[in-house]
Amino acid sequence: MLESLWGIASQRGVVACAALAVIWAAVKLIQRRLAAHVGTDFEWKYRSRRIVGFAGMLVAALVLLAVFGDALGQLPVTLGVAGAGIAFALREVIASVAGWIAILTAGFYRAGDRVQLGRVKGDVIDIGMLRTTLMEVGEWVDGDLYNGRIVRLANSIVFKEPVFNYSSDFPFVWDEIRVPVRFGSDYGQARSLLDGAVTEVAGQLPAQSQETWVGMVSKYRIENARTTPWVTLAFNDNWVEFNVRYVVGYKNRRAVRDALFTRILRDIEATLGKVTLASATFQLVDLPPLNVRLERSASP
Repeated sequence: MLESLWGIASQRGVVACAALAVIWAAVKLIQRRLAAHVGTDFEWKYRSRRIVGFAGMLVAALVLLAVFGDALGQLPVTLGVAGAGIAFALREVIASVAGWIAILTAGFYRAGDRVQLGRVKGDVIDIGMLRTTLMEVGEWVDGDLYNGRIVRLANSIVFKEPVFNYSSDFPFVWDEIRVPVRFGSDYGQARSLLDGAVTEVAGQLPAQSQETWVGMVSKYRIENARTTPWVTLAFNDNWVEFNVRYVVGYKNRRAVRDALFTRILRDIEATLGKVTLASATFQLVDLPPLNVRLERSASP
C-alpha cells in the first residue's frame, strides 16, 4: 500500500517538475521576444517582463493545484493547528506581502519613481513580492546622483517609515540658491541680473509645473503655490543676501544649479564692480596696548 502511494506521489512529482520546467522555459521565451519587440522603451520592457512573470506564477500555481489537488484536502486542518506558529515565524514575510499589495493598490510608488524610504533615497528599479529594489542616490555623492549601490528593502517598510515620493503627482521640486552681495553694491542691478539669470535658465518650467500643480490642488486639500521664479532680499551683519527660488525637475537640480551659478558669475563680472560678491570678513575693533622692549647686546 505504502509502495503504491509512494509511486503515485513520485509520478505526480515528475509531472509537476516537467510542467514547471515547460512553464519556466515558456516565460523566458516570451519575455525575450517581448523585449526584442519593445526595443528601447524601458518602461514597457519592464512592465511586460513583470506581467509575463506573474502570469507564469499563476499558471504554475494552477498546475500544482491540478496535480496535487486531492492531496490538499487535509491542508486546512494542518494549517489550522500550526497557524499560530506559522504566523509568528513568517510575520515579516506576511507584512512584506501586505506591503506589496498596498504599494500596487494604494499608489505609494511605482517602478521609475524617485523615493526615500526611511533613510534610503533612490530610484525604484524593481518591485517584488517581498522587496523593493532601489538604485541609491546621495550619501557620499552630492547633487542627487547615483552612487552605484543597489539597495533592497522589505516592502513592510511602507507601514513603518515615511514614504517620500519625488515624482508621483508633482515631479518637480522647489530649489533655492543664496547669493551674498557686498554692502554698497547696486542692489537694484543685482536683483535685475538675478531675475534675468533664473528666468533664462529655469524659466521654461513654470507653465508645465503650474499645470501639474493645478491637478494637485484639485486632488488634495492644498493651497495654490507660486511656481514662477522669485528673487527676494534680506541682509545680516556681513552682507546683503539674495535668495533665488525656482521650480526644477527632480532629476535636474545639479545641472540647473550649475547653469545658474555660471550665468550669475558671468553677469556679476560684467557689472565691472557695481555688484560685488561678499565673503566672510573679520574686523579687529580693538587692540590692547603692546609694550615692546628692545635690548642691545654688548660688544664682545
